[in-house]
Amino acid sequence: MIEPDPRVDPPTTADEAATLTAFLDYHRDTLALKCEGLTDDQLRLRSVPPSNLSLLGLVRHMAEVEQYWFQSVLLGRETTSGHFWTKENEDGDFDDVDTADVAADFAIWRAEVEAARGAAAGLPLDTVGKKPRRGEPVTLRWILTHMIEEYARHNGHADLLRELIDGATGE
Repeated sequence: MIEPDPRVDPPTTADEAATLTAFLDYHRDTLALKCEGLTDDQLRLRSVPPSNLSLLGLVRHMAEVEQYWFQSVLLGRETTSGHFWTKENEDGDFDDVDTADVAADFAIWRAEVEAARGAAAGLPLDTVGKKPRRGEPVTLRWILTHMIEEYARHNGHADLLRELIDGATGE
């Protein structure tokens, strides 16, 4: 896609916190890379029916996920709705991309990534989030690992979507 690859490989000999953070940043950068150079209409393009997946939908979804895990679960801040979903439309992050402001949505995602970095900065991995998950406490270590998994899964979707759009493939 873009040469040379602008992503930074995670370190191979760092401590656990640095390794988890680097892998998460690598996956965040991968999603951005999969969207690089596409038009707004291409970013809105859906995969195959009945799926509502699009690259823009994935970016919007990850903004919501970043906000939820770092702001709500880790810091305990309550939100009654997200940037793109409401109680009436819980899938608004994926569903409502046809008229979405692409630049604004990417800015929201980038802002949530920065807020997440700020929320986790300097905290020990054993820090327990203020909001439990399914009644169970979760640590920052668990949140970082889950976020890596979440991005990795959706980056697989992004690979397929990008190949559908213009044939571009890559890591």
